[in-house]
Amino acid sequence: MPPFVPAEAVASDASRIEVADAAIVRGVREHLWRGRLLVFAGLLLAAFTLRLAVTSLTPLLADIGSAVGFGAVMAGVFGMMPPTMFAVAGLLTPAVMVRIGLERTALLSVVLSTLGLAVRPLAGHVTPMLLLTAIALMGMGIGNVVLPPLVKRYFSDRIALMSTLYISFVQLGTVIPAVMAIPVADAVGWRFSLGMWAAVAAAAVLPWISLTRRTRVQRTAAAGAVSVAGDGQVWRSPLGWGLAVMFGMTALMTYTFLTWLPTMLMDFGISRGDAGTLFGVFILAGLVGVLVMPTLTTRMANPYPLVAGCMSVIVAGMAGLHFAPLHGTIIWIVLLGLGPSTFPMSLTLINLRSRTDVGAARLSGFAQGFGYALACIGPFGVGVLHELTGGWTVPFAALAGVVVITLIAARHVCAPRVIEDTWRRPIFTH
Repeated sequence: MPPFVPAEAVASDASRIEVADAAIVRGVREHLWRGRLLVFAGLLLAAFTLRLAVTSLTPLLADIGSAVGFGAVMAGVFGMMPPTMFAVAGLLTPAVMVRIGLERTALLSVVLSTLGLAVRPLAGHVTPMLLLTAIALMGMGIGNVVLPPLVKRYFSDRIALMSTLYISFVQLGTVIPAVMAIPVADAVGWRFSLGMWAAVAAAAVLPWISLTRRTRVQRTAAAGAVSVAGDGQVWRSPLGWGLAVMFGMTALMTYTFLTWLPTMLMDFGISRGDAGTLFGVFILAGLVGVLVMPTLTTRMANPYPLVAGCMSVIVAGMAGLHFAPLHGTIIWIVLLGLGPSTFPMSLTLINLRSRTDVGAARLSGFAQGFGYALACIGPFGVGVLHELTGGWTVPFAALAGVVVITLIAARHVCAPRVIEDTWRRPIFTH
């Protein structure tokens, strides 16, 4: 069992962390008050890039496979890469942030994304294309982790607003490339369609270059704060595990439905065209959660009722789709789209359940690293269950089990406390 740490020592360390961090943030804001608009632009541009490598590629896999020379198996590998690379980035990024700081980590994120997006269309073989996709996804995975603590550092007075805005830009960066990919490819070729998004990523580099120069004077003070908080271990915190599992189960359900929902609908007797339309409704319904969940979460000391509501909604959607797929189908699809609103809620809780940007950075890396690793299991596991049983009853039952796990995990993260007060304490005590 880990050694017991007196509560007084924990409280004392937490106080020192809070004082140190407040001094840093105050210094940054006094020095960069005009630059807060630059941070605003940098955050939103970076947020827009976080899914470009994924949704600009997926609609074109058949065309690219014919040109480059790969089939369905390798297409599946490309499909597994986003959650895998996001998981790796989640585990590695906290150490990078400690070493070079938040702003330089954000710059690294958009530089890697730009490099991968710009060079990937030039690949003439599947191996360099995989490597360049991995580079782009690593940059985007780093961005996933670093954006929440940046919001904490610069916009702690506007967490709900900034969370809503940056998560909305992530959604826009997911939908727009997917919609434009095929029409642009038909007009000017798949290489241009795939590579044009590098211009957006390159634009996101500019504000972070300026910000890293302006924040250079804060590096010594920031390093001092990191050393004060550096021995905190998120894996020893029930709050940290609660957020990681809640985020992971939500991502698992989301990736599963993104992968299998059109197939489910067609298996239930819905036409290919209608299945595509309903899939669009599913994605649009998810935007509602993005717009309202951060605000609702920040207004509640304990937002567990929101989690219970989301999970009830997703169970109702699965039950309706399973037992009455051809009656009220659009209602079931809307419910399925609203259910994973615990995703923007989880991202908002990273900041609400941390006292400092150091705590937010560590919590973000742990939750997203572990969470995306769990998300890899969903599409593959559901596919195996469907293949073994020949239907969707068992996969739906397994997803119902995921809902139960989410409800249990959420109790730990929704309770009003912060990671800095829990990460030094052993999970189990006598």
